[in-house]
Amino acid sequence: MDILLVASAFNSLSQRVYAELSDLGHRVDVVLAGQGPDTVRRAVRDRRPELVVAPMLKTALPEDVWQRHTCLIVHPGPLGDRGPSSLDWAIAEQAAEWGVTVLQAEAAMDAGAVWASETFPVAPVGKSDLYRNEAADAALAAVHLAVRRYADGSYKPRPQSDPAIHGKVAWRDVFRQERRRIDWAADDTATVLRKLRGADSQPGVLDELLGREVFLHGGHLEDQLRGEPGELLATRAGAVCRATRDGAVWIPELRSRKNSGDPAPFRRPATDVLAGPDLPERPAPLELPPDRRTWTDIRYRQHGDVGLVTFSFPGGAMSTGHCRRLLAAYRYALTRPTRVLVLGGRRDFFSNGIHLNVIEAAPDPAEESWTNLDAMDDLVEAVLRTTDRLVVAALGGNAAAGGAMLALAADEVWCRAGAVLNPHYRRMGLYGSEFWTYSLPRRVGAETARRLTEEAQPVSAATAARIGLVDRLVPVPAEGFTAEVERLAATLAGAPDLDRRIAAKAAARRADEEERPLAEYRRDELARMHALFFDPTAGYHSLRSDFVRKVPGGAR
Repeated sequence: MDILLVASAFNSLSQRVYAELSDLGHRVDVVLAGQGPDTVRRAVRDRRPELVVAPMLKTALPEDVWQRHTCLIVHPGPLGDRGPSSLDWAIAEQAAEWGVTVLQAEAAMDAGAVWASETFPVAPVGKSDLYRNEAADAALAAVHLAVRRYADGSYKPRPQSDPAIHGKVAWRDVFRQERRRIDWAADDTATVLRKLRGADSQPGVLDELLGREVFLHGGHLEDQLRGEPGELLATRAGAVCRATRDGAVWIPELRSRKNSGDPAPFRRPATDVLAGPDLPERPAPLELPPDRRTWTDIRYRQHGDVGLVTFSFPGGAMSTGHCRRLLAAYRYALTRPTRVLVLGGRRDFFSNGIHLNVIEAAPDPAEESWTNLDAMDDLVEAVLRTTDRLVVAALGGNAAAGGAMLALAADEVWCRAGAVLNPHYRRMGLYGSEFWTYSLPRRVGAETARRLTEEAQPVSAATAARIGLVDRLVPVPAEGFTAEVERLAATLAGAPDLDRRIAAKAAARRADEEERPLAEYRRDELARMHALFFDPTAGYHSLRSDFVRKVPGGAR
């Protein structure tokens, strides 16, 4: 079918719907609703879709569109749920199970006939993580079912007046800041974490720190540090630790209010926003004792012949500091006696490459872009030059741009079946680096590499496996990904032909180096990137700013 996706942003869910419907042979186009109702009308008129699907929509579809065309709205709530803050309520009410419903658009919000619905378990994670994983898995199952039912032509969507649905209809208001506000003197740690996790990406929890109004983004338990409720206790890798009445929590990111006068009112590492508070830095050991319950964004663990360097950065963005600390952890892992080294392995984002928010806020964004990219290249080169063991990149979630190329530097790429890859840089106006001119053609061939980077479209995990970007699909729920990766890695480490594979890998690397050294790939890529970074008229600068500041209709 010809399907038009209408989305307020081409976010993770919209990309996954696009990629998976395309995999099924549908002809899928995308229009961004943020560009205005006339843009949506024009897209419908020009493309004449058989079906309109709205996977993520913050504004109503134009009435003349949904009256003339079947328009399916993906609502992240169970049967009967209505309102704009469904997942926020699920977390606040500590729901064990939630759902996704595909509705037909009509005048009243979320009141249309039901084409499909799926339930999912509510994992104890942040809202954005839940949205990209359990909710997205349910959403895709519901979208696939709804599209099949529409194509069949015999299915009649169930009106919400149906007795099986009507009794479940419940309107939930916008989840406003008054409900999110933390009472540091009264709220226990579990309550604080629930409020922080319910707003981790958007909109954050409005609070006051050091006399400034800021939004708090993300929350993680701290098991040892204590202080007066609300007191800032320490910093760690850009995060701040704040005392609760019965414990403490780590808050990785903050955002200033738009009317605060801060020229960078977007999410950044907490210590950057607070301009380095005078607090002790309390780093966590790389090999964290198993009884510790504290936040750290990089860990090393070892099970027999398997080493695991796990990491998780907010939004998948990797600043200069992130890259350098991860490289140090990787180098430490190389000193350990293992035969298989796993990079990644946590649920949610693998990596999206350089940290555009930190770059945008820097005094000299061009210089910070260059420094960040150089640090990212150092990390990727270290992976490419590892020849004494097998390296596995384990993608529990999405990877894009330099983050995708970091994964491709490994010997094997394992990917959770629901992940989406964006192995390109074009939508940010960049040529790209991270040795992509070596790694990408090596895996998929020159022609497919050209198509991926020039067309710049999201790739489903299934297609990534089919074309050679991914070596193994891991078809498990997000919550089970880490355990399954550890099991698979142990099996790989015990394989009888592993020594032969490691020797063959080392020989191949030597042959490739003789044909063209990695230093030449790096030099040529960086020359192209330097020209873009330091050209004030280059599109990268406006595209980056629009992306970071969430300008409607920016790069998708």
